[in-house]
Amino acid sequence: MKALFSPLQLRSITLKNRIAVSPMCMYSSKDGFANDWHLVHLGSRAVGGAGLVLMEATAVSPEGRISPGDLGIWDDAHIPDLQRITTFIEGQQCVPGIQLAHAGRKASRRSPWNGGSALTAEEEGGWQTVAPSAVPFMEAEPTPHALTTTEIQAIVAAFAAAAQRALAAGFKVVELHAAHGYLLHEFLSPLSNQRTDEYGGSFENRVRFVLQITEAVRTVWPEELPLFVRVSATDWTEGGWTPEETVALAALLQERGVDLLDCSTGGNVAKAPIPVGPGYQVPFAEKVKKETGMRTGAVGMITDVQQAETIIASGQADLVLLAREMLRNPYFPLNAALELGEDIPWPVQYERAKPH
Repeated sequence: MKALFSPLQLRSITLKNRIAVSPMCMYSSKDGFANDWHLVHLGSRAVGGAGLVLMEATAVSPEGRISPGDLGIWDDAHIPDLQRITTFIEGQQCVPGIQLAHAGRKASRRSPWNGGSALTAEEEGGWQTVAPSAVPFMEAEPTPHALTTTEIQAIVAAFAAAAQRALAAGFKVVELHAAHGYLLHEFLSPLSNQRTDEYGGSFENRVRFVLQITEAVRTVWPEELPLFVRVSATDWTEGGWTPEETVALAALLQERGVDLLDCSTGGNVAKAPIPVGPGYQVPFAEKVKKETGMRTGAVGMITDVQQAETIIASGQADLVLLAREMLRNPYFPLNAALELGEDIPWPVQYERAKPH
């Protein structure tokens, strides 16, 4: 069996292969509710043979949305529409997962097809953003409100409540979004965290918020179900978050019941010099796996079947998470199996189209 199609055991859950659909924002929700678009978008990737489908960054509070069109899980009323999606995904022998998120200072923005620029609180749909410190993402943007310790604890509680709703909605994997310049990443990076209290300054202080959220979620998330964390392994900027700090954080997360570190990069510095290219983020997943023994996920311009197979077979990562390639080709896993000579089941409705 090819490595890409070997099963992956994570606590009580078994992924049928090592291909996951990475969380991708659709900006197509109203008041946080999932709809037919989300069902068809995510369901198509499950039909296409992925082992795990992760729902997009889903806000734990209204203020945590990137845009007014973001999905939410801050209200019990969100559960039924999400449950409709998880039921369909599981019906395709695929595991449904969800990424829980708070956008921090990068919240209150227009959708990408409307320019993606910041909305002010006075404009339609805009609201006051929050962050560890009153430092905007870009100079011309509105200044975020620096969170008080009481407000920080309220967000910790919001993540735990969101995890409970995720369980009720039928998700089997939760991923905490601590990457791409959103709130948790903002606390980790000294470029965005200029606090002088117990949440700022030293490495131990800057990781405190992420660890508190992890502990709170792990308390309510069942022991038999896996927990992921997505990080940006580097800010690609002098004085920012580093790969070495990522390794140190990984060890702390592992101690607190995190099963896999999803290793992305960047997002916290507007014009960081990122050397984008095929597989450019894979070495960070490899570094964490090698130095901590923790399972890792690799992301970033993984578009080729042989490339994905090599990442798993060589032990660079335990999972490949595909984003844009899955938008272009929802059936990437089925096609990958054909290319690698693996005979995997197709949906019975599609079986007559399977090449023999």
